[in-house]
Parts: sequence; structure tokens; C-alpha cells
Amino acid sequence: MPQPHLRTVVVLAAGEGKRMKSTLPKVLHPLLGRTLLGHVLSAAAPLAADRTVVVVGHGADQVRAHLAEIAPDATPVLQAEQLGTGHAVRIALNAVPDGAGTVVVINGDVPLLRPETVGALVTAHEEAAAAATVLAAEVPDPTGLGRIVRDADGRLEQIVEERDADAAQRAIREINAGIYAFDAARLRAALGKLSTDNDQGEEYLTDVFGLLRSAGEPVAVHVAVDHVETLGCNDRVELASLRRLLRDRVNEAWMRTGVSLLDPVTTWIDVTVALDRDAVIDQNTQLRGATVVGAGALVGPDVTLVDTIVGEGASVVRSHAVGAEVGAGASVGPYAYLRPAARLADKAKVGTFVEVKNSEIGAGSKVPHLTYVGDATIGEQSNIGAASVFVNYDGVNKHRTVIGSHARTGADNMFVAPVEVGDGAYTAAGSVIVDDVPPGAMGVARARQRNIEGWVVLRRAGTPAAEAAQRARGAQRSGDAKGASETGGTASDSEAMHGRAETVGGASGAGDTATE
Repeated sequence: MPQPHLRTVVVLAAGEGKRMKSTLPKVLHPLLGRTLLGHVLSAAAPLAADRTVVVVGHGADQVRAHLAEIAPDATPVLQAEQLGTGHAVRIALNAVPDGAGTVVVINGDVPLLRPETVGALVTAHEEAAAAATVLAAEVPDPTGLGRIVRDADGRLEQIVEERDADAAQRAIREINAGIYAFDAARLRAALGKLSTDNDQGEEYLTDVFGLLRSAGEPVAVHVAVDHVETLGCNDRVELASLRRLLRDRVNEAWMRTGVSLLDPVTTWIDVTVALDRDAVIDQNTQLRGATVVGAGALVGPDVTLVDTIVGEGASVVRSHAVGAEVGAGASVGPYAYLRPAARLADKAKVGTFVEVKNSEIGAGSKVPHLTYVGDATIGEQSNIGAASVFVNYDGVNKHRTVIGSHARTGADNMFVAPVEVGDGAYTAAGSVIVDDVPPGAMGVARARQRNIEGWVVLRRAGTPAAEAAQRARGAQRSGDAKGASETGGTASDSEAMHGRAETVGGASGAGDTATE
């Protein structure tokens, strides 16, 4: 004999949500790190229910797939025709025929519901040994919501949907939050007696309360401390409003733990994010997914981090990162892009207009500006010159570049993978590195410069450039003549000496244009 289930959670998620005007089922719309359905399941999780049943309908395949990701232990049950909330709960209970004890029913579109509120409802219900308990709230504007109608003694008389309410009942501001606790056996019996004699021609779950009360069964009302928790979502305007409310709740909670949010109104933090004390989040910042920000780190302004880890004391400014790791004391930005598997070790630097993908940048190494680093490993204390590209793709496959420790690469380098630059090696500015550079060597891969004398005057005669060149050459000839008379040499001798010096010094200065 299977053991009876002492608690069962039923989430109603079959509705179409017509007013959302979306191909996405309403309960799958996102809200700060979770879907509406995900928030509801999270609120119910601390109940440690023996079974969770999610009633699906419109977009059933999409909802099932989402459940498989976020709540694989939940049981999806199809309500092929949406014949009302009572009908939905009956289908759900048919899927758990051995369910006993308490049944908790929650609408799938109340994302601000707190676990503490669900727990308090269930505790009050079980301690009172009630047949049914409804979560209620006093709201400023009850339009569109079911009303809690009490008798002269303040006890629950009935729950009336607005479309079925009279004028006096519509004036009531205590509303049904769409969250209930039932005794399983008495709920099953009452569900079999529901009718469709109402404006919608549906089986209302709320009619169970009237049936139970008429049968002399104890029914109760538990009032939520904060009515905001009970707000549902019917369209995009309400979704945006809920997002703002949740943002404020999340931001206040983090500030009270010792995190500084310099402009909470423009700071959006998913409920799945983790922040350490003394982290500073500047304005216009979005922290999403499984992002973690370490103690004393500075993030923002104008930063978006998705599933990214930022170490203690690190700095990320005006940048975008997805699936990246930023080590302790490292710095990123402004205007950097860290793509998945970008990993910066402690005190590394990724600067302005730098993109990093699937690469490790060693401790203390710098990629200061205007560079793409893809599929690479850079050792410790190395410097990558400006305007460098790690050429990782041959049109079919990706290849890897390795830069050793304490290396210095010149500006405007191309590293054509697979290639390796050894420890302590240098590369000359403007080089296309296609062969390995041994440790301590200088890699030079560029053609020697050739000057064509007089080209501008000959080919661009009459232009401002040609006139400027003629003036400069005239001044140069005058200076050369004066210098020759003073030293006894000739201009041609001076030019020859300069040429020999250039030939000797060309390679030795090849890396001088690297940048930090």
C-alpha cells in the first residue's frame, strides 16, 4: 500500500491569458529571473509537499518543457477544456488519488507571493482543522476580483466573483487572492457537487466554500499582511507593474544586508542573483540569472551581467558580460564585452572596446583596448597591444592561441591560431603571427617600409597636400644646405648615414609600439 500524501500543492496554470496578447502562455512570462509560474512554485517550495501538480492547458507543451527544467518533480496534468477552476482542481486530484491531508491551491499568476504567507495560511488552516481556508486581502481597488462576503459575526459566508456580485458586494474591498488550503477528503466530496449555474457557465472552485458551509463544515479566512503579494497578472501593463514592485522588494532586501545600490530605481536584480556585503552597484545596472558579485566589488554604471561571477574588489564599468568570470581585483571596461567562458584571473584587466570569448586571461595580465580575444589562453603578467585580433576561426573549426607569462605583444597584431607565443617573448607591432614564437624571442612578421620620394607632388599636383609637401621639402633642402656648409659634409652623406642607422636599428625597435 502506498503511503498517503499529507500535503499536495496544485498550481492552476491552464489559462490562455488572452489579454497578454502573446504566443507565450501567460504563466511563462519572465519576471526578474523566474517565470510567473516559477515564482509561484518557489513560494510553495518550503511547504515540502509530497506532491506538486501543475494544471496545464493553453501552451501545454511549452509549460511542460519549462517544468522539466525548473521543477522536474512536479506533475503536469492536462485540462483540455478550460471549464473552470473547480474542474481544474478535480482533474489535478484525479492524478493523485492517494492524496490526503492538506491540499494547497494557488493561481499560477501571483509572482509576488511570499513563502512565509503560504506557510502562514497552511499553518492557520491545519491548526483550526478547517475544511477550507481562503487567503484574503484588503485592497485599494477590488475591480475584477472575487469578493469575500462575511456574515454578521465576521465569518465567511461566500466568495462571489465580480461578474456575479450585486452592487453591495462590489463595494467590498476584501478580495479572494486565489490561494486556498483544503482538507483533501472534504474537498473531493464538494468538487463532485459543483454546478455551472453562473455567468460564465463554469465550475467555480470558490463555490466549494458555500457548499462546505451549508454542510456545517468549518471554513475560514486568512488575511495576508501585505495585499501586494496577492496581485495577479492579466496583461503587459500589470506585468510591468509587478516587475517594478518586485524590483523594489529585492533592492530593499539587498541594501539591508549591506549592499550599496546608488540608484535603486534604475537597478534591476534577478531574484536568483547573490551579492556580498559592501558590493557597490551603480546606476543603470542589470544583474541577471546566476550572477554573483563579491564583497567590495564595483559594478556599474551601465552594466549588464548575466550568469557572471565578479570577484572581491573587482570593477566592471559600462560593460556587458554573459557566462563570464572576473577574478578578485580585476577590472573590466568601459565598453567591454565578456562572452561565455571568458575567465579573468585576479587583477587581470580587460579595457575599452575589448571582446573576450572562451579565453583565460592570467593574473595581472592586461588587454587594455581595441582587441578581440577568442579561444585563447594568456599567462600571467602579460600585456596585449592595442588593436590585436586572435584569429581563431578557419571557416570550419575554431583553434586556440596561447600567450605565455610576462609576454609583450605589439599593437596591431594578428595571432593566427593555432599558434603559441612563449614566456617572456615579444612580438613587433603590425605583425601577423602565424608561427610559434619561442620563449624570450622577438616575433617580427611584417614587410619593411618603402618610401616613394616625390609621389604626392607628382601624382597629386595642385592639392593642399602637394603644396604642403613642397613647402616642407623646400625648408628641408634649405636646412640641409646650411648644415652641410657648417659641417663640411653633404646632404647625401647625411641621408646615407641615416639609412645605415635605420637598417641596423629596425629590428631592435620592432616592438616599441606595444601599448598598456
